[in-house]
Amino acid sequence: MDPIRIAVVGVGKIARDQHLPAIAGTPAFSLAATVSPDHRGPDDSIAHLESLEELLDKGPAIDAVALCTPPQVRYGLAAMALRRGIHVFMEKPPGATLSEVAALRERADKVGVTLFAAWHSRFAAGVAPARAWLSERRITNVSIIWREDVRVWHPGQAWIWEPGGLGVFDPGINALSILTHILPRAVFLKTATLGIPANRAAPIAADLALCDTTGAPIHMDLDWRQTGPQSWDIIVETDAGTLRLSQGGAVLSLPSGTEHNEDLEYPGLYSRFANLIRGGRSDVDIDPLRLVADAFLRGRRESVEAFYD
Repeated sequence: MDPIRIAVVGVGKIARDQHLPAIAGTPAFSLAATVSPDHRGPDDSIAHLESLEELLDKGPAIDAVALCTPPQVRYGLAAMALRRGIHVFMEKPPGATLSEVAALRERADKVGVTLFAAWHSRFAAGVAPARAWLSERRITNVSIIWREDVRVWHPGQAWIWEPGGLGVFDPGINALSILTHILPRAVFLKTATLGIPANRAAPIAADLALCDTTGAPIHMDLDWRQTGPQSWDIIVETDAGTLRLSQGGAVLSLPSGTEHNEDLEYPGLYSRFANLIRGGRSDVDIDPLRLVADAFLRGRRESVEAFYD
């Protein structure tokens, strides 16, 4: 079976650190081109174009695109690809609004191509076994502590502070993608407080109170002002003891012990994308983005100290 010819659109940090190595290590794909007005691809032997429109008009021929751009421009690019019958992989978050993602999902179904909303944290090593263990437990309490230094992880990325960029929910949505995947029951927001710097449009911190449909409380602490050790932890208390996912889901601790496994998030994503394409299916889960939208809809906004890179 011939490999799927894929182009990476947006050659920034996440593309270079994760997408390009994962594609190179996944036999189901071959990198046909890169697209970016600002950054060239990793290899002069790979075609590089300044726009997706130019690629689709002039070639080389492709079967799929991986969209690694900021979410504010994701809809137009995805819609363009879908109109040409091109399969679409969307880096998280899948779009700037729920309505955009719903429209793309409907379009993909109509034209019969694959649309994949890729929640990479769900492919962290500890997530699948955590989901299996929790499926048979009664959950009593959940705590999420997701604190990191924005200057380390998103230096100079102005788009992330603009409307649609999500601010601290850009990393926070990773935790929500794990939460909505591992808990056996639906989750919804009760209250939220968003700390927005005086000179920015998106939050730098957020405190969320959620619960599942049985009323089990879920508390989420997001902060982009963390210095020193970073925290990406989810602690779930159950009738059979405490489960802890740390390091963004890579390490799973259960009452029986701790599991450390190899990080295969992005290779896992691309294997999933290939299987979806081969099977003629899409995977567009909007639950994590819906919770973020609920936080913006219902959250109380507080002005905090101005932030400068």
